[in-house]
Amino acid sequence: MTTARVRRRVLPASVVCTMLLAAGCGGAASAPPPATEPGPPAYAAVLQPQLEALAKDLLVTGAVVMVRSPERGDWTMTYGTRTYKGNDPVQVGDHVRVGSNTKPMTGTVILQLVQEGKLSLEDPVSKFRPDVPNGANITIRQLMEMRSGLYNYSTAPELNRAQDSTPERVYTPDELLAMAFERPPLYRPGQGWNYSNTNFVLLGLIIEKLTGRTAAEEFQSRIFGPLGMTGSTLPAATDASIPDPHPHGYTYGTNVQTIDTNVLPENIQAQAKAATLAPMDVTTVNPSWAWTAGSANSTAGDLVTFVQALGGGGLLSPAMQKQRLDSMQPTVPGNPASPGYGLALAKLGSLYGHTGEIPGYNSFMGYDPDRKITVVVWATNAPSPNGDAPATELAKVIISNLYGS
Repeated sequence: MTTARVRRRVLPASVVCTMLLAAGCGGAASAPPPATEPGPPAYAAVLQPQLEALAKDLLVTGAVVMVRSPERGDWTMTYGTRTYKGNDPVQVGDHVRVGSNTKPMTGTVILQLVQEGKLSLEDPVSKFRPDVPNGANITIRQLMEMRSGLYNYSTAPELNRAQDSTPERVYTPDELLAMAFERPPLYRPGQGWNYSNTNFVLLGLIIEKLTGRTAAEEFQSRIFGPLGMTGSTLPAATDASIPDPHPHGYTYGTNVQTIDTNVLPENIQAQAKAATLAPMDVTTVNPSWAWTAGSANSTAGDLVTFVQALGGGGLLSPAMQKQRLDSMQPTVPGNPASPGYGLALAKLGSLYGHTGEIPGYNSFMGYDPDRKITVVVWATNAPSPNGDAPATELAKVIISNLYGS
């Protein structure tokens, strides 16, 4: 991506100054110069070229960065275009698929239902779904904490083959669960940790069973509406569209190629780098296979609002909010420095939030309730040919700068 395609939220201070001087405002005048918007915070001058270089190296087509920091100032940056080799620049308000950033939404509704006495975190999942393997020993808490041991249906070869051959296919939750349930659990409940979309499809079904309404309606009435997240939706299974305006999502590898690893063969990486291989446009692939585990649409601004409520409160009672933040456990047993995961919430360093990836789109959201720092990034062309999650890699650079490491 060339720097000509980079768009900034505000003009650098040096450019503003040049414009004012050209207008005759540099010397004595009978009237004060017109007011100008403040320039970007000082850290932006260091971060912007780093982020642009990294985005180009990761073959990102478009990206949005939002940083909110009372200490160091707020900053928003846009990068690139909405389409591959296009000339329509990315805008701050663009909608994207946010992948697994849907999971904290699902988890939040579940915790609200716990507050309302409709279920308990210690209830066995068999109470709501008797056909779950080992379900009498798997609790709602273990589903939310990724410690159920249930097989992750999204790694099933038959699903990935079907996604490649019939990307328009609409999946029901029962079809997704069937692929998981025909495989044995990976370990006894609570005795390990594995990322599994199966857990959150089950939680989505529990939401609908307890409320008598769709998960989309519950998301809207309990999260999107109260927080004013007007750019966020959980689409119906038959709806493969993304609200306008939106960038296109791209990927270089097929689903089958990336079942076990997102790192593509070296020859494909080289062709992508040389721009002799164009990415596949996966914008209209039906996301029903991810449902309440990862099919939501949102905007960078809405994710800022949401993650601040996730980490800072406002969606749960103070007691439930504390329980959620206190639920963090290392994802690598015995390594307290590894990222934490708790009640449908992750922790990276001092930031609570989550990451999300669905073919074509990657997003990161994090909030530090002590320093009130918020970092939100989304990027297209995901995953990168080298296996990296581009938004997460961009976020790491930002966090390193803000925290001085």
